[in-house]
Amino acid sequence: MICGAAIAQTKSAPKAAPAKPNLLDPSTLTRTAPATYKVKFVTTKGDVIIEVTRAWAPRGADRFYNLVRAGFFTDATFFRVLPGFMAQFGISARPDVARAWDSAKIQDDPVKQSNKRGMITFATAGPNTRTTQLFINFGDNTQLDAQGFAPFGQVVEGMENVDKIFSGYGEQPDQGRITAQGKAYLDRSFPKLDKIISASIVPAAPAAPKTAAPKSPNAK
Repeated sequence: MICGAAIAQTKSAPKAAPAKPNLLDPSTLTRTAPATYKVKFVTTKGDVIIEVTRAWAPRGADRFYNLVRAGFFTDATFFRVLPGFMAQFGISARPDVARAWDSAKIQDDPVKQSNKRGMITFATAGPNTRTTQLFINFGDNTQLDAQGFAPFGQVVEGMENVDKIFSGYGEQPDQGRITAQGKAYLDRSFPKLDKIISASIVPAAPAAPKTAAPKSPNAK
């Protein structure tokens, strides 16, 4: 006699709802960016508009898109500004947020565009180490291309404001202390640094309303 074990029928558990975007949890901020989009930085030197082309560096474009949408760059300072070279930023003004993203690395993108004036690129500490730090090129830094720095967008408006960003402190601000102490450290020790007041995705212009095609005249 063969005894068959009864197999209980169980209903599949309902799928959990996706986690809400949370600036303190990088795993909730992984949305795919549009093919192209624009970001407006309101800075202490004026507005800057950046146009991103995802095909240039998809992983970088996606990361930037999610950081902007989550408000990561609010009060973020241009902490390393080297005339003729670049303006670096992307450490959160909030220490808790900076710590949360410190190890949220993304894989490298192939370099498809050159680091020319106005291009925006993620900083790295070696292969596959991009997190949140970026820089805008002041000059044509094509020597960075062979080092794996992959631009994903470019300044299309307000480059004259980028040129005005304060550079008097050079490389004095300590990145470790910025991460640990945030805005308080920079305001106390480097009060002249310029910053991003806010960053937002610029809405696409509404499509022009369709107009009815003129009717063909009727032959009499």
